[in-house]
Amino acid sequence: MSGEYACLEGSLAVTLCAQEYDPTTVTAHYNQYAPAADKSAANPDEHIKRPAPVEPNIFADAAKVLRSFNTWTFKREQPSDAQLMVQVIAEAIAGRRPVPFLLYWGKGPRHSAAAPEAKCLDFLAALAARVRDAYTPGAAIKLILTDTHAELNGHSPRDIETYFDDIRSEANQRGFETCLLGQLVKSAGSLATAAALDEAVSAKMMACLVDSANKWYRGSATPEQGALAYLRMNLIEQRVVERAFPGSIFITFNGRQLRALFPRQLPIFYMYSLRRGTSVKPWFMPAETPAARLESQSGNSADA
Repeated sequence: MSGEYACLEGSLAVTLCAQEYDPTTVTAHYNQYAPAADKSAANPDEHIKRPAPVEPNIFADAAKVLRSFNTWTFKREQPSDAQLMVQVIAEAIAGRRPVPFLLYWGKGPRHSAAAPEAKCLDFLAALAARVRDAYTPGAAIKLILTDTHAELNGHSPRDIETYFDDIRSEANQRGFETCLLGQLVKSAGSLATAAALDEAVSAKMMACLVDSANKWYRGSATPEQGALAYLRMNLIEQRVVERAFPGSIFITFNGRQLRALFPRQLPIFYMYSLRRGTSVKPWFMPAETPAARLESQSGNSADA
């Protein structure tokens, strides 16, 4: 693990992963290590662009667009905030712009894109086609390539670059844009601060992160420490993403039990990954995965 996340080791790891879970202690320990707030603003969220007013008659069209993709063909559960999602779509319609969607794209054991990646991107393209059928400008889908998470998991810079180069190529073929999460954080500068932990991290969510780290973390620390570093990274990155892409819909292949990891100011669309009934992330699948195995896999593990 890099020195940036070494401060999460020790007493904080013991606190979160102890059998006796004390939310008050967790919050106190987390605040001890949270990055300092931006001194240029009392409230860092002031840097988030606020939406402009939208004509009321546009909302009916926005609701129609939402219905075009908010179906059980694509969604694994109900969105986090359908009303905010309609607002996002209405703003896009008012400006005659494509509806903006974002999602994190991670890296697993493989170092090149394969059939699961292609199927997932095709499934995203099918969602975009549904939007386009209801609204001519369609959807603008941006993949945020989580190089920071891949580095934390112990992947080499060369393997990370090789894999994400493949994903860029595949995404561009389908009209999707990409960017690196690490570059977004770097560009944010002093605004890359952690979201306030105003409620304790649930034991269930932490157990999910540790379970995922046991499967995929290959760094030099323990899986528990890797999970803690991943949590801290997300609390910073969620803030960066919502500032960089305000007025967007955030797609995730995870379920709502990991809601605290995603941008808090954006509506969340909980989506299947390859097809209805499959939520496991494509980067964690073997190059060729039998359909029967896909049906039995859960999509509730994070990418760390």
